[in-house]
Amino acid sequence: MPQPWFDDLSWRGAAAARADLAACRALLRHGSKSFHAASLLLPERVRMPASALYAFCRVADDAVDLTTDRAAGLARTRDRLDRAYAGAPLPHPVDRAFARTVARHSIPRALPEALIEGLAWDAQGRRYETLSDLLGYAARVAGSVGAMMSLLMDARDADAMARACDLGAAMQLTNIARDVGEDAAAGRLYLPLAWLREAGLDPEAWLRAPVASAPLRGVVRRLLDEAGRLYDRGLCGLAALPPDCRPAIAAAGAIYAEIGRHIAAAGYDSVATRAVVTARTKLRLAAGSLTAVAARQRPALADPPLPELRYLVEVATVSRAPMIPARASGVPWWELRARLLWSLEILARRRSDVRGAVT
Repeated sequence: MPQPWFDDLSWRGAAAARADLAACRALLRHGSKSFHAASLLLPERVRMPASALYAFCRVADDAVDLTTDRAAGLARTRDRLDRAYAGAPLPHPVDRAFARTVARHSIPRALPEALIEGLAWDAQGRRYETLSDLLGYAARVAGSVGAMMSLLMDARDADAMARACDLGAAMQLTNIARDVGEDAAAGRLYLPLAWLREAGLDPEAWLRAPVASAPLRGVVRRLLDEAGRLYDRGLCGLAALPPDCRPAIAAAGAIYAEIGRHIAAAGYDSVATRAVVTARTKLRLAAGSLTAVAARQRPALADPPLPELRYLVEVATVSRAPMIPARASGVPWWELRARLLWSLEILARRRSDVRGAVT
């Protein structure tokens, strides 16, 4: 039986759309391994558009990060966004799948525009004086993705959206803590400059000779503490999601939080080493996510969104209802368990693809 995402297409159109999505999945299998692993736990109605969304984000990031002419890369990305929202995407699988996703799920254009604004800040080499400034960046490059994922799951109320943005920002802070040495080698510095000065470090001097001194490790630990606070807030939003979506989001949060635990185990030295989460550990965390969700649901959190994330919530919650009617969310746990076991089997077969660093 055709899935709802293809219901309005002819047989030929549905086949072409499936081919586009297969191309998106292939891109993510190698370029966004953590998402690819966690997404196997999503129901197909969410996994398909989520793959299109993440593939577009991956292509946009590469257009800025992997080119010598970042301004041109940004211009091309903005043009691709214009075309997608005009319903005339470029003849590329990712663009076609993304255009269909934003139309079918009523994703406000301001959300992918926020992501592109964050990429523009990367291109400018922008640095961040305070944690609030850094959270403004995290809101754009990761909170926006969390908000879009919430829309794909039809969790559109303000509290659910706020928690999705919290979780996205937590993951971004974890990425920054993990990549301190790698970023420094490329002349990039994302740690709050005020924190470095408070620790007795001159940002420019440290960047010229980056070492994992005790003060620097303290700053990394401080950043991971902030990420932990955001994980706690974000995962309180699981209750607002359809039951069959919760294990995947719990798994994604667990995999990223594990990066922080690896950094801590290395004495918060993310200059000389880069934390990795092995395929075996990902499998264990994915399995544990279902047990945790089934056994104990975190209480819902109705706290307002953080100031740096508020505008994303406001934009997302005024969007109109999706074109696809919401399905009943009462999925039996034994069906979720069967899906998890199937996903773990697929992951095990692909261990060679996901071995190495979490990206």
